[in-house]
Amino acid sequence: MTIGFGKRLTHTATPIPGLVVWDLPVHGDSRGWFKENWQRETMVRAGLPDFGPVQNNISFNDAVGTTRGIHAEPWDKWISVATGRVFGAWVDLREGPTFGAVFTAELDPSRAIFVPRGVGNSYQTLEPDTAYTYLVNDHWSAEAPYTFLNLADESVAIDWPIPLDRVEMSAKDKAHPRLADVRPMAPRRILVLGAKGQLGRALRREFADSAHVEFADREDLDLDSPDLAQARRWREYGAIVNAAAFTAVDLAETEEGRGAAWRTNVAGVTRLAAIASSHGVTVVHVSSDYVFDGALPRPYREDDPMAPLGVYGQTKAAGDAVVAASPRHYIVRTSWVIGDGKNFVRTMQNLAERGIDPAVVDDQMGRLTFAEDIARGIRHLLATAAPFGTYNLTGSGEPASWAEVAREVYRLNGHDPGRVKPVSTEQYFASATAPVAPRPRNSVLDLEKIEGVGFATPTWNDGLRAYLTGHGGLQTIDE
Repeated sequence: MTIGFGKRLTHTATPIPGLVVWDLPVHGDSRGWFKENWQRETMVRAGLPDFGPVQNNISFNDAVGTTRGIHAEPWDKWISVATGRVFGAWVDLREGPTFGAVFTAELDPSRAIFVPRGVGNSYQTLEPDTAYTYLVNDHWSAEAPYTFLNLADESVAIDWPIPLDRVEMSAKDKAHPRLADVRPMAPRRILVLGAKGQLGRALRREFADSAHVEFADREDLDLDSPDLAQARRWREYGAIVNAAAFTAVDLAETEEGRGAAWRTNVAGVTRLAAIASSHGVTVVHVSSDYVFDGALPRPYREDDPMAPLGVYGQTKAAGDAVVAASPRHYIVRTSWVIGDGKNFVRTMQNLAERGIDPAVVDDQMGRLTFAEDIARGIRHLLATAAPFGTYNLTGSGEPASWAEVAREVYRLNGHDPGRVKPVSTEQYFASATAPVAPRPRNSVLDLEKIEGVGFATPTWNDGLRAYLTGHGGLQTIDE
């Protein structure tokens, strides 16, 4: 062990993804030594995941050769040695291409290791009176899914310093299965809320190949329930994707709709964000261009001040503010969403086939966004562990008015685009008998930030053609 006041906190990656060895500064003199075994701010700044430990465990071993493991738990661990020295062995027992990968190293008080969820942990003591410590970010539970591997497994062939037939082991550790019989630990689960909506259905298709993704609607998980915090083992989830929202913008201006919009878009989101914050879960929240008033003469950036015009926009802005306070969050801000079910594109397609010449507003500018692209973008943010924060996500290309979009729908379906009559927003809603929500005139969102993390969408024109074409050519879709 190196003792000195000049040593810095450094780390070294291993062949197992996420498993990282750390060299800790140990300060000593004639009386002994001192070290900071865990200091959140310093270690996170140095690159350690902010994994949120909730429990500290110590395993004391009085004899040389005591051997324990190989155990993989559904939580992360920060492992260090308080006294003595160990030979550590770690085996990746997670689903994926590195399943079965092995790494070994010696640990003493000057070295620690971060062990991610699902990586099997084991050690053998090399000195008497060894105290082996580990911080974990979930409380032990008998119901939690564990994965075990036999210490003597021939396929991983750990080169133990002291042969296993000469060491002290528990009967359970001797009986663990070989690697060929181990069921790999699945990734943390992802919960998608609003699974029946147009974005929810797109997310179902996007994650169809992922057994660890769950889908729920109000009947499956009541966000108004006082027992929501106990409704799941939330530490087993890596992310909650909130695709549920009250989106009836005009109804939100009525007494009935106002309360429903605040309950769904703010109160429910607040409960989800609190759960995510408490359990280290990433929350993905879908936001809207309606948080802006549309007065800017340029595309809106993620950090532009919110200034909603109506009740719906107010509730979405409030939900954004709540989610932004959660340590692990993605706010995906979008506009003019088109997916399964009734929407503007299908309405225009239907009107064209019925010979109707619609009046469509031409003073609201934006880009169509297809639900499939939002689903892909959400998966990209989660899979790449992009920096947390707010991301605009819409179709790309030159902005257009609703009237121009309608003309393009008519044209692609073989109808005269001149049949679409442009009108102002005031003209369109002049005869409305029910409350009408104010709309932002400029709904164009800047896409530089999300493109900077490696995700791009097709132009809204190309997306529209693909949406209308499907697999069997352009076709009429009845409402």
